[in-house]
Amino acid sequence: MNRATRVLVTGAAGQVGVDFVDVLEGVIPPGGDRSFQPDKRSVPGGEFEVLALTRHELDVADPDAVRRAVQAARPDVIVHLAAYTAVDRAETEESTCFAVNAAGTESMSRAAKESGAHLIAISTDYVFDGNKGGAYVEDDVTNPLNVYGASKRAGELLCSSDDTVVRTSWVMGVRGKNVAHVIAERALSGQSVRFVNDQTGTVTVASDLARVLATMVRERPGGLWHVANTGTTTWFDVARYIGEILGRDDDFATAIATADLEPAPLATRPIRSDLSIDRFTSRWSATPGWRDGITRLIRDRGSRGGVR
Repeated sequence: MNRATRVLVTGAAGQVGVDFVDVLEGVIPPGGDRSFQPDKRSVPGGEFEVLALTRHELDVADPDAVRRAVQAARPDVIVHLAAYTAVDRAETEESTCFAVNAAGTESMSRAAKESGAHLIAISTDYVFDGNKGGAYVEDDVTNPLNVYGASKRAGELLCSSDDTVVRTSWVMGVRGKNVAHVIAERALSGQSVRFVNDQTGTVTVASDLARVLATMVRERPGGLWHVANTGTTTWFDVARYIGEILGRDDDFATAIATADLEPAPLATRPIRSDLSIDRFTSRWSATPGWRDGITRLIRDRGSRGGVR
């Protein structure tokens, strides 16, 4: 009988982390799609031994703590989800942001190499400046516009060439604070919303990303990969679609320009940062469409447990 694959997960209490732990334990997380199996295989309970660490249990900015945690866990694979993600606050907390996203990722990569584990680290579409005029592929030149994006790009560069780096974008899940829940709450309370229609990107539903990561734990591909739900959209279109799901009329969501945001956000966002997932789909199955993913997310809002 084969030994279970030992997987150390950092940031396990985050919105991707909770879904990912569910998936590794053979559970379909809230908002999940049982039929989405990128590698054509289900995930049975018992295939993985999960060692889940929250940010309270492991400060990834402390290299000694990282080394001790990895040595104690003796994992086969480390999935590094812990991150500083407050994009606007990062503009005034640059050193803290870099300590987590850059130095923390470097420490995790070094500890993985020392222990013989494979590292899978998460990055972001914000490593790009949005000026390409089309979807970004893995080899495109990076040029972050904000501190958060710069810190994640630094983390990418500090990884070993043997590591797997997954760039993703506009992440939203059933469990966790994100813009989809804000929109839904306003729709259900009879309020209206104003969202920008000049920022284009790709939605990533946490449960679908979690299932992709389980495939990567199995296959340990190495290198750089873009992962998001299929299809390009704007924040306004996301808001309008959620309103539609919840029975709101066309006047629920109003389109505005980024320049009209009040107060203006501290961090500059790329105008177009959608990620091409062609490299991913050439090896595995295509991810579900973004509308399908958001429909599941809204359907399962308030659900706390997954389904076996």
